[in-house]
Amino acid sequence: MVGRDGSVSCVGNFSTGLLCSNPFSLSFWSGRDSRPYSVTKLWLEPSTWPSLNGVFATVKDDSKMSRWRLQVRVKCPFRVRCVGHSASRQVRFLVASTSESEVVPKDLSINGELFGKMLDRHPDIKTLKRLHSKIFSDQVLRADPALGVKLMRAYAARGKPGTARHVFDELCDRNVIVYNVMIRSHVNNRQYRDALVLFKDMLGCGYVPDNYTYPCVLKACSGSSNKVAGLQIHAAVVRVGQGSCLFVGNGLVAMYGKCGCLAEARRVLDEMPRRDVVSWNSMVASYAQNGQFDNALSVCRDMEFLKVGFNSGTMASLLPAVSNASAKSVEYVEKMFLKMDKSNLISWNVMIAVYVNNSMPTKAVELFSQMEAHKVEPDVITFASILPACGDLSALSLGKKIHESVERKKLRPNLLLENALIDMYAKCGCLSDARQVFDKLNVRDVISWTSMISAYGISGLGCDAVALFSRMRNSGLDPDSIAFVSILSACSHTGLLDEGRHYFNLMIKEYGIEPRLEHFSCMVDLLGRAGKVDEAYHLIQKMPMEPNERVWGALLGACRVYSNMKMGLLAADCLYQLVPEQSGYYVLLSNIYAKAGRWQDVAKVRSTMKSKGIKKAPGVSNFELNNIVHTFLAGDQSHPQSTRIYEELDVLVGKMRELGYVPETDSTLHDVEDEDKDGHLAVHSEKLAIVFAILNTEPGMPIRITKNLRICGLPYCIQANF
Repeated sequence: MVGRDGSVSCVGNFSTGLLCSNPFSLSFWSGRDSRPYSVTKLWLEPSTWPSLNGVFATVKDDSKMSRWRLQVRVKCPFRVRCVGHSASRQVRFLVASTSESEVVPKDLSINGELFGKMLDRHPDIKTLKRLHSKIFSDQVLRADPALGVKLMRAYAARGKPGTARHVFDELCDRNVIVYNVMIRSHVNNRQYRDALVLFKDMLGCGYVPDNYTYPCVLKACSGSSNKVAGLQIHAAVVRVGQGSCLFVGNGLVAMYGKCGCLAEARRVLDEMPRRDVVSWNSMVASYAQNGQFDNALSVCRDMEFLKVGFNSGTMASLLPAVSNASAKSVEYVEKMFLKMDKSNLISWNVMIAVYVNNSMPTKAVELFSQMEAHKVEPDVITFASILPACGDLSALSLGKKIHESVERKKLRPNLLLENALIDMYAKCGCLSDARQVFDKLNVRDVISWTSMISAYGISGLGCDAVALFSRMRNSGLDPDSIAFVSILSACSHTGLLDEGRHYFNLMIKEYGIEPRLEHFSCMVDLLGRAGKVDEAYHLIQKMPMEPNERVWGALLGACRVYSNMKMGLLAADCLYQLVPEQSGYYVLLSNIYAKAGRWQDVAKVRSTMKSKGIKKAPGVSNFELNNIVHTFLAGDQSHPQSTRIYEELDVLVGKMRELGYVPETDSTLHDVEDEDKDGHLAVHSEKLAIVFAILNTEPGMPIRITKNLRICGLPYCIQANF
């Protein structure tokens, strides 16, 4: 027994536990079964500690008790340094020993500063809840607004804004700081409406916002694209004289840009008395988010002129508008990238995305391969960005290597990454691998289903695509606009005319989705492939919007196949007006004339192309070998193995002719003139790639060739076995 005077006396024996007549008792655990002999905890005055030595001296080890553990609660203020232990160790001990069933004596004095330090260290959610419970059980700590603020921040950082709001609501002593923290908690967790409502409540309670309040509230306006609230806040900022604040100015630029008010955003930027790189990045992002890539780059040039250094945020700001950029614009972004610190992962990710979204997969793969040399570790975004390039090049080995890295780093489940894997395998012609990834998904969104449906479609398995589309609907997911594009495209590639018509009507009548240009393009292609050229033209005439080059291009392709000269001329005339520099449509019309024997018209088309400086897009074929993508052009002799390739090709063509092979020149190529097609096909880029593959792979291995032009209406990625 430990008396209040510090003396220790024991009743009973240690084999059955230590019994104390005092209300405070020691608790011992056996190391064998970890069951306590006494569950009452001991709160000891520091003056009693030396007396404990006598207790432990009498404890003897035996077979029944291999280890004893004493749990001691120290009754002393935490502001006092106890037995040389640091404050942090005291707090860790306190948190570790806290349980819901334990009642803390009312006379225990606890220093809130130690709890504050623990909360500042971003504890995990389990520790955070224990700290919260400890604070809540103490009336003094519960009333401390500083601890309340730290709790709110900690919960918000762990993605628990609801719990943070509960702490806020319990605080009686509020001030501007408390409101600012709660508003920021809502904003950082994308609860923009809640942030604006709380800001209104703050004003109603008579609190005056400061230069920390306005940037947060402006961010809420940006996130929710709430232009009305943004204008009101801008007026309030000017009224209270906060317009010169750097952070408020940055928030205004971002808000106006996100709401599409680019002129206002630029005016705010120009009138700011002081600007930093964030100010300029906000303006870059404003233009990029609204699809004005050239203006975004113009701001970057202004930054360069004013010697404002680019950073990773500048590169990231460009990302929304990197698709379909001019070669000159891509070149400027490359120069920006080369000037930046190569250790920053964001810059690499953006540059890879620029290449991928501008049909430069080879450059994207080359850049990705350089990351290892610069000791930059790729992340989920990197892998998701480079996988489409692997699919475009049929770089299956690299794609599988990335897949292995994903599994090794345990980056799954991640829908963005998994959907990219499905798409990559599909483009490489590996449907079984794509389906395996799809079947292993823990959760499937519409994008997952759409990716797999597209995989079947581009592989010519329209019936499988239709079956999977039905499964998606039965799973409870409603197909979106892009899902209907995928199923209509699948029906078009496989000639499922009735099914395509059914899904087009289903999209409009049952799901209320208004057809977009992509849907009309698929339907025109579907009807054209089925020989319904007149019906396809009537559909174009009934479109509620102006048809684009894809729609007219689909009709022109159908006219080429079915020799519809009248409709073909009409489609070609529209294409010349829409895309006068697109060589493919000139060549297609030339082929239509040639098929009809109208050689003078063929000559006119060629003359027009020459006068406008329009050149045919060369046929390109890619084949991956040992993680290196080999590219071939028609008649290409630049490859190191060219001599051997041509020799083997002559042998193969000779054997084919002996077996009765006659080149099909009437409708084989869409982008090559009819004259000399026989000779052209003999050295076609695809044949060069296939012969190279035969020479450098083992018998029985699949050969996957990626092309930029179609042959005989086959999908872009074809597979042959030799």
